[in-house]
Amino acid sequence: MKNIFRILSAAAIALVCNACLGDLDTLPLNETDNTSETAYENEDSYLMGLAYVNAYWSFVSQTDPGSADIVAPDAGQSELLRQFINLQEMTTDSFKCTWTGDSYVPDLCYNKWNTSNTGINIAYTRCLKGIALANEFLLQTEDGKLDARGHGSIKNTVHQYRAEARFHRAIFFWTLLDLFGNPPFPMPENIGGDMPGQISRADLYNWLETELLDLLSDSSDMPAKGAVAYPRPTKGSVAGLLARLYLNAEVYTGTAQWQKAKDMAQTTIGMGYVLHPVYEEMFMQDNTENGAAADEFIFAIEYDKDHAQSWGGTTTLGSAFFDSSRSTVATVLGLSGAIVPEEWNGYHVPNEYVERFALSNVKWDDPSGSLGYDRAASDKRAFFYNQGEKDFDNAKTETGWRCWKFSGRYSDGTLNDQSFSSMDFPMIRLAEMYLIYAEADARLNGGVVSSTDAKNYIKALRDRAGVAMPADDALTLDWLLDERARELMLEGHRRTDLVRYGYFTSASFPWPYKGGVLDGRVSLPESRNIFPIIESDLNANDNLTQNPGY
Repeated sequence: MKNIFRILSAAAIALVCNACLGDLDTLPLNETDNTSETAYENEDSYLMGLAYVNAYWSFVSQTDPGSADIVAPDAGQSELLRQFINLQEMTTDSFKCTWTGDSYVPDLCYNKWNTSNTGINIAYTRCLKGIALANEFLLQTEDGKLDARGHGSIKNTVHQYRAEARFHRAIFFWTLLDLFGNPPFPMPENIGGDMPGQISRADLYNWLETELLDLLSDSSDMPAKGAVAYPRPTKGSVAGLLARLYLNAEVYTGTAQWQKAKDMAQTTIGMGYVLHPVYEEMFMQDNTENGAAADEFIFAIEYDKDHAQSWGGTTTLGSAFFDSSRSTVATVLGLSGAIVPEEWNGYHVPNEYVERFALSNVKWDDPSGSLGYDRAASDKRAFFYNQGEKDFDNAKTETGWRCWKFSGRYSDGTLNDQSFSSMDFPMIRLAEMYLIYAEADARLNGGVVSSTDAKNYIKALRDRAGVAMPADDALTLDWLLDERARELMLEGHRRTDLVRYGYFTSASFPWPYKGGVLDGRVSLPESRNIFPIIESDLNANDNLTQNPGY
């Protein structure tokens, strides 16, 4: 059930803020809009306020999916999750986009971005706005304010809401940490006050570790797994984010934390999540009804084609890959209709990435009537279709592969015939914890997976995918990187993974159009490992200094 969206569709709390660090106490121009003075008059308003923070990855405004509340080419492109995926995946070998009308798209594809890149601006702005919303919620839910409104009887419930809001603030800050390195550090006192200072990457890492460990502690008000309705975050979400933080600690601070990563991944695994038996069901329109989300999703972004529509998220990840061939794919799979709701014809996967899946009997000369390979004999995590041209050309729409991982399928074999997707997006899921555990184990043991538990976790993923387990000595760090590419494709991990391995800027790890070079055999400046602080924030806040290299 789409609980958060039903709450939001009933009523939305209109907290007004500008592009980045807005004063949420500013009175709106429309006198019918709510302010912090009126928004929390009723006790039910606290859950609605939390719901808006919860949904901020997918919401673009408080009105409709066609209206953005920040500056963007269009509302769909203004969504945080959409631009997070672009920065994490489009800048790597994962996928490319042939849309040249929006100049920021080829700049991301070719690793040629600058400080005014629209996609970078949107991701940065949305994260800071999400933090501002969480900070405002924390201000408005202090005990003194509850007492002043006569809401003292619900303090214990609101304390739990506050813990959830702190988690949301933490994952927005983690996104800034990973993408931008040294972002502003706004806290509740900055609302209506001084501009926030800038925090170093290492210091933000330390703050996040302290904040998340506090939320995970026995004394925390953070709900345990199963204590609140999906998709609200729980201590499992906290532990999962901590495991990811520790996995990348060496990038963020210069000091590796492999044992902490391994231990926290095991802590998360031990909370009762289970590997959903059918991989493709996690990426169906009814993934909240077919059991996939309940089994494996540790933290998810919710979508609903009826109650809260978005032109970003899983709608984009489906329709952006296809032209009229969407009907061909459905026919090959024995389905009636089209595999995705619309044909936007922009995203393509280079063959070099698809080859990591070891597809069986690939056809390039005449793939008609098939997907271009024998899917039944291939990795079950492969959701590809080719139209006959192997080498990806970003100037042509029919080259490379199209991907239908995020499709319009329902578990009963029917297809979504509406424009918007109802498929929830897994920001953190159990398979990632298995892979974090295995990589940390390999990092601690000479670069090869050694522990029995780690091997069993890998085997569970391989068994679900229908592919053989490699020999023990083949379970190297590079093999694990490829396995992450297969298991977590398009889920927002690829750039972070390549940076952690030292491959994102290295000429030894090419991909098509890396650095704007066709064969990608080029090194990138080390400064490209993070994105720039955006120009408008630098101009508005004298406390900020640009990242090196920009």
